[in-house]
Amino acid sequence: MASFSVQKFLLLLLSLLVLSTMMLEFTQEVHAREGQRQREFDYFKLALQWPATYCRRTRHCCSSNACCRRANAPTEFTIHGLWPDYNDGTWPACCYRSDFDQKEISTLLDALEKYWPSLSCGSSSTCHGTKGSFWAHEVIMKCRLYLMLKKHGTCSSPVVRDEYNYFLTALNVYFKYNITNVLLEAGYVPSNTEKYPLGGIISAIQNAFRATPSVACSNGAVGELYLCFYKDFKPRDCEIGSIIQDDMNLSKSSCPKYVSLPAFSPSLALGDVDTEMSWRPESEAI
Repeated sequence: MASFSVQKFLLLLLSLLVLSTMMLEFTQEVHAREGQRQREFDYFKLALQWPATYCRRTRHCCSSNACCRRANAPTEFTIHGLWPDYNDGTWPACCYRSDFDQKEISTLLDALEKYWPSLSCGSSSTCHGTKGSFWAHEVIMKCRLYLMLKKHGTCSSPVVRDEYNYFLTALNVYFKYNITNVLLEAGYVPSNTEKYPLGGIISAIQNAFRATPSVACSNGAVGELYLCFYKDFKPRDCEIGSIIQDDMNLSKSSCPKYVSLPAFSPSLALGDVDTEMSWRPESEAI
């Protein structure tokens, strides 16, 4: 009887070992196929968002939403992402698995919070189609940056090889090619009454950087603006047929000949917080 039990145990143990080996081989094969499916990107796209346009859609506040900072809300273009793209209008994403270590970018967190803020509450899609959790303010920042790194940063190799350099590179490009200053110097100031020629805005950027940007609008207002770069980060024209990666239903075709560049106003962006807005815990503000 004892001998029979030992045999059963050994057989079970062997079965588990075989199963573990098969699962490991399967996982390695899947990862290898994923890597083969995505070729190296062709160029970078720096996506910038105009906060006042986004903040007009705010209905719920949370600690991560920069639109809810009232007087301290962002009033210049902020970073949406630095995206590796293909010339055919598509883009790679989630190129390889990468563990996010916030300690690696601890010296960048203040700058990221100011110039790469979240303009909404809730969670973002991950590489596996699930949602990221948002709990406390520090966790929100970590989760949001992790998702950005995992979806886009992992595809920036071999130009950018690690998380610190990915975020640092995005910040440096953002500072060097300051769209807000270019438009202000050209006379395009934020206004809730004025309309500006879209062609004039594009020309101002062309004259400053010798490259043509892309613009996306929402209800006639500039929502996002895209600057494109070669892999050495010299400006280049954005692809005419490129597909816009966004979460606000923006499209280039939605931009009329004359567009607005809204000025941030807490009353317009948030309404009456006491009566119309509600503060929600991060786990509920989706």
